[in-house]
Amino acid sequence: MSGHSKWATTKHRKGAKDSARAKVFAKLIRQVEVAAREGGGDPASNASLRTMFQKAREASVPIDTIERAIKRGTGELEGARYEAVTYEGYAPGGIAVIVETLTDNRNRTSAEIKHLFAKNGGSIAEPGAVAWQFDRKGVVEVRGPVDEDQLLEWVLEAGGENFEASGDNYVVTTDPSALALVRDALEGFGVGIVSAELTLVAQNEIPVTDEGEAKKVLRLMDALDDHDDVQNVFVNADFPDEVLAAFEG
Repeated sequence: MSGHSKWATTKHRKGAKDSARAKVFAKLIRQVEVAAREGGGDPASNASLRTMFQKAREASVPIDTIERAIKRGTGELEGARYEAVTYEGYAPGGIAVIVETLTDNRNRTSAEIKHLFAKNGGSIAEPGAVAWQFDRKGVVEVRGPVDEDQLLEWVLEAGGENFEASGDNYVVTTDPSALALVRDALEGFGVGIVSAELTLVAQNEIPVTDEGEAKKVLRLMDALDDHDDVQNVFVNADFPDEVLAAFEG
């Protein structure tokens, strides 16, 4: 299971335990707005919006809140205009980091992201410095238990690429353009869907076996993820399960 997937699971548990829930709502709503602005307000013809709509509903965002976000995105309601800005850098130990943001003030966000890197032992890099180490993928988490041979057959028939175990569940990877189709196909086979999203997957992960070093990287990721404008944080690190468990605690 990839380091980022483990981190996503840890974030989910953390968010269920504290006030991060409201922050998760705000981030999802912002993503819905941008998807609607870029591809239109009809989820049936806008795959990105359909994915974000489903993700927001899975996080229990009220449907009327999602619909208002769509209308702000399409211009039917007034609202801030967000732009996507990506930052690249290094965590302690030379771990590659990519930070995806949606911001209505690029200068403010840039200064704050740079400050978070510096404060937590990392450093900002030039655009393109680490992006080449990641591939864009669709990721569908399905609920176990599932017969693995049967799941592989369904994944391939649906147009997915592969899957791996993730605790009691399984993570299916797809081509980005096939995410919605694979999600719908697996659901049609009766597979329980936990989540479906576009993500970045490291081509080669670096094991971080030293607990102290791992916690430094995780602290930087947590600080970045806690920023209101940050939507996703990706690293090419692989963390031991026991370190993640200790960090979660």
